Amino acid sequence: MTLRTCALAFTLFSILSSAHAADFTPCSDAATDPALAGSRCAIEIVAANPSGPAGARGEVALFVRMLPALGTRRGSVWLVAGGPGESGAAFYGLLPNLRDTFPGFDLVIPDHRGTGASTRMCAPEEAVASPGGTSLAGAEWGSCFASLNANPATTRQFSQTNAAYDLQTLLARAPHAGKTFVYGVSYGTQLVLRTVALGTPGIDGIILDSLVPLQDDASADLSRRSLLVDAVGRRILAGCDASPRCSRAMGEPTEQLYRKLLARAATEPQLFDTVPGKNPKRFFGSLLDMPDAAVQIPYLIKELDTGGATRMQAVIASVQQEMAGFGTFAQSAPSLPLVILISGSENNLQPGRTAPQVASEEAGLLFASPLPGYLVDPPFPLYAHDAWFARLPAQLPPTLVIHGTQDAKTPYEAALRHIAALRRAGKVKLFTATGGAHFLLWSDKSCARAEVRSFVLGAAATTQCVSVNFSH
Repeated sequence: MTLRTCALAFTLFSILSSAHAADFTPCSDAATDPALAGSRCAIEIVAANPSGPAGARGEVALFVRMLPALGTRRGSVWLVAGGPGESGAAFYGLLPNLRDTFPGFDLVIPDHRGTGASTRMCAPEEAVASPGGTSLAGAEWGSCFASLNANPATTRQFSQTNAAYDLQTLLARAPHAGKTFVYGVSYGTQLVLRTVALGTPGIDGIILDSLVPLQDDASADLSRRSLLVDAVGRRILAGCDASPRCSRAMGEPTEQLYRKLLARAATEPQLFDTVPGKNPKRFFGSLLDMPDAAVQIPYLIKELDTGGATRMQAVIASVQQEMAGFGTFAQSAPSLPLVILISGSENNLQPGRTAPQVASEEAGLLFASPLPGYLVDPPFPLYAHDAWFARLPAQLPPTLVIHGTQDAKTPYEAALRHIAALRRAGKVKLFTATGGAHFLLWSDKSCARAEVRSFVLGAAATTQCVSVNFSH
């Protein structure tokens, strides 16, 4: 194996200067952070622009963390984070559940180029030792964007296709004792599929959690995120109306009550003082990722209408506790430059939209997302679609898609269209979580995990699960 070890887990330049051995070695943070106990770290050096012209120079460092299997080893599972912009640290707080989901498998967690302890788009602004840590802070925004504008060729090295070549290289150079599975979530599903499209042998199966739409699906790209959030939010309101207990608590159709509340805010702005950001459309939209919180939305609307705050405080506390489960690690913060680059270059089919157009759209909605606004006027050059844009794999290994019907980030209906296209390349099984939200291995507490476990172990499993109701 050619993976070069890292002596320090998070300080990238120190890692690079000390990477000499030929295998993983214990991560320095494994002895101090119980969540990472037993983990081993490595750095792989790859070409900076593998999809570019032959002879292109430069190198990129890829950070990889591996947690050896407990008990009898069955193989390895590569965990590919979403975002874009999220590092492998998105999985660290979930490791106990992941070990249960993938029993007997090494958990291999790479940081995409541009994230975590891999080479970043902006150095030194995104260094751990910088004022904002791996997040940009203060003047770092300006200097980072100035650097990217001055070096557009370097910026394009962080393309999705190059990241797919990275994953292909890591998989090719790793040993394949036992079965090899690749799991991707959200944007990670898109990256995994592009990696397979490049031609990546040795994968025994892939798991796609919250499958993104086809890249040329003009009804479901990121510029339409608020429309998706609004559609899912309205289904939550309709679900309340269909529940005798919830509808009695509202006293009138829930959407009607909510519209009246939004209209009152024009003359009573204090109505939303208890709402984070004082923007219920976006706050309620964010709650859709958590089924237990989502079913509280009608009751929160009723409470706001009557001037109460008790339930709102309880829901906020519950959300904070849920998010705390991800943990706080040096690599946790997403790379916003990479978010802008990949989102704008790969998944925005309305690049000419303006801020007033986005605001006008949101004004007519009941639920919204800030994401469409972030796609307007990118602060540095994006890159053009390459030959792999919207290109499907010619051949798929056995594939499991797990998806929630109430996913407010990757729409279920768009996932069905994507699955139909993928089935021309291989066997694709769909597990539907009725009422399930985004990132099922996190948001679903049992059903999806059991399905994935059965898939990797080759056991029989179910195809349906109900995850939400209005009984409380």
